[in-house]
Amino acid sequence: MSKVDSAVLARVVRAHEPEILADWIQGQASVRRPGALQEVEQRRVSRELLGAVSESLQSNGDTGGHDWLAVREILDGFSTQRALEGYSPVETATFVFSLKEPVFARLRKEVSDPQQLATAMWAASRVIDGLGLHTTEAFQKTREEVIARQQRELLELSTPVVELWDGILALPLIGTLDSNRTQVVMESLLEKIVEARAAIAIIDITGVPTVDTLVAQHLMKTVAAARLMGADCIISGIRPQIAQTIVHLGVDLSQVVTKSSLADAFVVALARTGARVEGRGAAIPASTTAGA
Repeated sequence: MSKVDSAVLARVVRAHEPEILADWIQGQASVRRPGALQEVEQRRVSRELLGAVSESLQSNGDTGGHDWLAVREILDGFSTQRALEGYSPVETATFVFSLKEPVFARLRKEVSDPQQLATAMWAASRVIDGLGLHTTEAFQKTREEVIARQQRELLELSTPVVELWDGILALPLIGTLDSNRTQVVMESLLEKIVEARAAIAIIDITGVPTVDTLVAQHLMKTVAAARLMGADCIISGIRPQIAQTIVHLGVDLSQVVTKSSLADAFVVALARTGARVEGRGAAIPASTTAGA
């Protein structure tokens, strides 16, 4: 849109900015949530945004240009805040689109020539639509960043590394293993191996619904990484159907100790560390029994 096309719009908005702002704020009742703080903040953003729009209109009506950078920055901050506060995309975009009515009403009052009025209203529509679309994109970007962060946090929570005994760690896996989750699993396990100075890590796959070639490869990568850190791995939770699948796929687990349950794997791990189990399952370190 050229500067000539938006000249009438720019003149009317600059001359009647206070009136347009008052009408716009009054019409925002339907898109404003209850609360004094929300009302004060929305009034502040409205004032800053309309002032920036009025200034940018003096240059041209291309909302994607450099002259509209200040306007876009205001909308970015507003959209981000709305996304974090739990507003919907419709509520956020409607805030901008609600500016149309007061602008159109003021144009009809101030412009008598039908051709100029049509041009000005078309310019106003294009400007506000452009700003509304930018608001939606900024809102969506923030939501996607929030979702991605929550997914990372869920992955970290779903891969807890537990210290079962001195030098023995357990990593119970629940759900499907993909490349992203494998990376989180590997990082969590390696960090805990260093922290606990562990010699053995039990990877329990009881909660993994299916094991295919990709899952097996991910497991082997984790085992290899743990070995590089000086810890041996035991894979537990090998159910009959999983064992058949592994054999059918031709996956070589011959270099890894496997057990059907976490309890069995724990017994093996205790034996490797020199401890033993007596009575009702109490683990006794070798140093204790040797001195008895």
